[in-house]
This record gives sequence, structure tokens and C-alpha cells, in this order.
Amino acid sequence: MPVIHLVEGPVGAGKSTYAAKLGAQHAAPRLILDDWMATLFRADRPDKDVMVWYMERKRRCIEQIWNVACDLVDAGSDVVLELGLIRYQDRAEFYSRVDAAGYQLKVHVLDAPREVRRERVHERNAAQGSTFFMVVPDEIFELASDLWQAPDEVECMERDICLISTHSKNG
Repeated sequence: MPVIHLVEGPVGAGKSTYAAKLGAQHAAPRLILDDWMATLFRADRPDKDVMVWYMERKRRCIEQIWNVACDLVDAGSDVVLELGLIRYQDRAEFYSRVDAAGYQLKVHVLDAPREVRRERVHERNAAQGSTFFMVVPDEIFELASDLWQAPDEVECMERDICLISTHSKNG
């Protein structure tokens, strides 16, 4: 049975790098929220009220990513999703959606100390390499880091969750 691989973690944890390796390992396409957001909406990003603007577009992208993921799974392919579900409630809603569809889910949660993640984000902003989708300013990094809710014991017991520490600088 095909598997949905959900890759989550705080900003700078190494999710995109890990998702690329996971996709290659399982011959699975990757659907990465940041890629969709940058491609579809970067040029339209306002100077003010960015979070309200962002959240609505994130919701719409996740809806379309879900539709594509369902098509892929129904066609017999594993799929790797990176959706930025940093709060437990967002993941719980996604889990309900997966359960209702009857799909198999494996959650890969990456994390590293904030200082390591901050340095990675600064380097990614400067290098703009293969995992770069948009500049992450310090204030957005801090806000997203503060909002991150790691899975607790109950979430880990209820779901197939693999916790991955990426303490080294390169993930």
C-alpha cells in the first residue's frame, strides 16, 4: 500500500534536504508547501499584514497539494509532503483527513537546537541553493520557532512518527 510521508519540524531543521533523500529512497514525488507558495505567490507578497496574507494562501495550497497527493496515492505511488504543520492542531486536522481517506501515513519529525537552525537559515538565505524557496527574515524565523509544537507522547503513540535529530550543522 502506498504511503504518505509527512515531513515536519521547525524552520531550519533540515526538512527539505531530508524530503529530497526520502523522495529518492522511495521513488516518491515531493510536494513542498514552500515551493508552491514561492512559485504562486512570492511576487504578490505585501509589505504589511504578511501573516494574514500568508495563512490564507497556505490553506489554499495545502488543499491543492492534498488533491494532488490523493491522486498520486490512488495511482499507487508513495508521496512526500512537507506542509509546515507546526502546530499540533494543524497536524491533527491533517491526520483526520488521512484517516478518512484510508491512507497509510508515516510522519518524519526533524528538529535541531534553535541556534543551529538559525545559522542554517542565515546560510540558506545567503546561498539561495537547492533548498531555498524564499528569504526567511529573523523575525519570521523567531515567530515560527516560537509557534512550533513538537509531537508529545500521545501524538507519538497514536501515529507512526519517526523523530529525527539533525543537530549537526548540515542536517
